[in-house]
Amino acid sequence: MSQVLHTPPPTTAPPATDLAALAARHGLSVSGARPSLPRYVRQLWARRHFITAFATAKLTAQYSQAKLGQVWQVMTPLLNAAVYYFIFGLLLQTKQGVPDYVPFLVTGVFIWTFTQSSVMAGTRAISGNLGLVRALHFPRAALPLSFCLQQLQQLLFSMAALVVILLAFGVPPAPSWLLAVPALVLQFVFNAGLSMAMARLGAKTPDIAQLMPFVLRTWMYASGVMWSIDHMTSDRSGLPSWVGPLLQANPAAVYIDLMRFALIDTFHASQLPPHVWAIAAGWALLAGVGGFVYFWKAEEMYGRG
Repeated sequence: MSQVLHTPPPTTAPPATDLAALAARHGLSVSGARPSLPRYVRQLWARRHFITAFATAKLTAQYSQAKLGQVWQVMTPLLNAAVYYFIFGLLLQTKQGVPDYVPFLVTGVFIWTFTQSSVMAGTRAISGNLGLVRALHFPRAALPLSFCLQQLQQLLFSMAALVVILLAFGVPPAPSWLLAVPALVLQFVFNAGLSMAMARLGAKTPDIAQLMPFVLRTWMYASGVMWSIDHMTSDRSGLPSWVGPLLQANPAAVYIDLMRFALIDTFHASQLPPHVWAIAAGWALLAGVGGFVYFWKAEEMYGRG
């Protein structure tokens, strides 16, 4: 006895335009779709309290297991400065010709640490928080922004120690100290943009986080953290004339030297590159806007795959 299998007649799927119209009629939208740039900015602003609370919570928890607790926020950069002073200041004698070398060095270490930590935290912002990214719906730029804000909060703790060091080494308070505020604002915008750009790269290729310490170490040595770019690239150094301006235009060096100019009275305007504030604002605008747009363009891809 044979059995006849009856197959249903083929059906034709409705056109995509009909499905789109049906979804629009019922108020449906694509899940996880990237919003427009203005709407994305508004979503971020609406979650500003989450960003600040998340940054503060991460900062508090960072040293929660250590016996000295939050003291390490100041001790870590100070210990780094002590190591750099021994190696570069004493052994390599980079302090020669640099007045107030200890304040000069500590300022450079603190400001560089802000950029370095922001970039490293941004690189892992998405790949290191996949559980949060996949569980909750929020603009993903909130993560690198909160990590950058966390590093700014840590820098402000360190600045209290920096003021003590400046006073201990005979650097008097001056009205120029107020210039530290716009310098830090510009550096924060630069760091945030760079952090968002690295967050997108790190989300796609997590191995970048293993490479970044070597890249950042090279960048640090080229940024005059432990040595004076103006002194080391003078006419007597024998270096080509274009090396000094190139190193001085390096964004990390720009923000470090602006803080030195603001806080240390022996660091003069002649040691800064021409139009230094315009350069600082230009780097902040380029990295801030460019990094934000670059991150936003991949918004719907984060946490997938």
